[in-house]
Amino acid sequence: MPSDPFGRAIRDHYLGERDEPLIDRDGDETREHAIEEWYFGEYQRDEWFESWIDGPVLDMGAGVGRDSLYFQDQFETVAIEVSDSLVETMRDRGVRDARRADMFSLREHFERDRFRSAFALGTQVQLAGSMDGLRTFLGDLAYVTTADASVVLHGYAPELERTKDIFAYREDPTPGMAYRVFHCEYDGAVGRTLVFRLFSLDRLRAATIGTPWDVAESSYGHPDSDDDANTWLAALTKQ
Repeated sequence: MPSDPFGRAIRDHYLGERDEPLIDRDGDETREHAIEEWYFGEYQRDEWFESWIDGPVLDMGAGVGRDSLYFQDQFETVAIEVSDSLVETMRDRGVRDARRADMFSLREHFERDRFRSAFALGTQVQLAGSMDGLRTFLGDLAYVTTADASVVLHGYAPELERTKDIFAYREDPTPGMAYRVFHCEYDGAVGRTLVFRLFSLDRLRAATIGTPWDVAESSYGHPDSDDDANTWLAALTKQ
């Protein structure tokens, strides 16, 4: 099994056994991963987000199941993660259907028309690697969702000047594109390098061409908030 310092640190935190920080590293630059704040808060009711969600729903990159724990009381919810430690933690926390699966290989795990909605909160869709990878992901997502499906995606917005201040940001001369590159370290273990291909809302719209998806609604930050944001939210529906 490959090293999984990220998942192991979060599981140790959940079990009360974490004695060291989880560190994100980009060369000489580091930051401590805010595990409690980012993963173990309770789901906050969100009318805009919930208006796009119906069951069965797929929670992609579900973390420790914060959102799945809320939605599973309303309809069938499947939560997926690539980390065995995170899947085990979700199950311990009461997620009824937590599975080890990669959101970028959906056809390998689910049949056609399996879900009526899906979401990926946390910018992990930008791990698609390239615009071709994003289009492939959108095609696979179309395969495993119904004809009336909706999807909510979340990403960093390289078209905004303030996004340049995020940890591990890399410039790209291509308009509407950037990178984010770092790895995690915990208890002597070093994780794989994560390469996020940041793409703008316009790039997302372009990537939907030739797929069944269309960007139905989008905003910087949350649609109901006036706060400055360096991320976008997008709701996609099938044409």
